[in-house]
Amino acid sequence: MVSKGYKYKIDEYLNGLTVKEYRKAVHLIPQILGVSLNTFQNYRNILIGDVQDIPYEKVVILERLFDYAPGTLTNQQPIVDKLKDLF
Repeated sequence: MVSKGYKYKIDEYLNGLTVKEYRKAVHLIPQILGVSLNTFQNYRNILIGDVQDIPYEKVVILERLFDYAPGTLTNQQPIVDKLKDLF
């Protein structure tokens, strides 16, 4: 389910935590990703349709932290034709 049209399911995961876990996670995750708290907040607020994206390496780390299958952190799947169909 897409909540508020966010591109990534970061808030969906964090909202499933207890208050104590949530507070700890919000401070721990930016350290694990190697980004500032402000950058992590920006990642959380990327909307569907925005050109901004999270770097792939960070997405993989988040998927592993959240125990998501590869490629499932995003709320949208791009529609792309197969290359051979374009020939």
